[in-house]
Amino acid sequence: MGKGRVEAFTDGVVAIIITIMVLDLKVPHGEDFSTLLPQWPIFLSYVLSFINVGIYWNNLHNMFHTVQRVDGRVLWANLNLLFWLSLMPVTTAFMGENDFAPAPVAVYGIDLVLCAVAYTILVVKLRHLHGADTTFAKAVGRDNKGKISLALYIIAVLLSFFNQWVSVAIYVLVATIWFVPDKRFERLIEK
Repeated sequence: MGKGRVEAFTDGVVAIIITIMVLDLKVPHGEDFSTLLPQWPIFLSYVLSFINVGIYWNNLHNMFHTVQRVDGRVLWANLNLLFWLSLMPVTTAFMGENDFAPAPVAVYGIDLVLCAVAYTILVVKLRHLHGADTTFAKAVGRDNKGKISLALYIIAVLLSFFNQWVSVAIYVLVATIWFVPDKRFERLIEK
């Protein structure tokens, strides 16, 4: 199968996820800056989630640019990732509206863990479909960045019950690691 439909569907789902997240931002009532202060946890949660969803979209775009085709296993793996990403608006709101309490921070982290696992499954399915000597497989390499990110998410979930702010800092750290565009795919595509 061609990859165009899966790319278009993924783009549409990601756009809807971001739209749902932004709808959770409520307009404060009042005309001075003090009315914005109670909204900071919700806004910070939104920014973190927007960046995370954007990182996945960016990486999916780069990955699918290097693959030639998809099969049923890849389609299901992609749907699995989109499912966990689609929960991001709920976990974002849960964390933000509860002022970063330990349990909501853990739930948010669990969603991040499941997104990372789903992304890894998608990478494995694409590598299996295309083989080890393809541009895709060479670009992914050992995916140390992905493995480190998954480990950090798991640590953050466990730490959230002791100090949720350390967990939030780890979520921000992982987003920062991925925020710089991943050049693995671009370098090999240019060759």
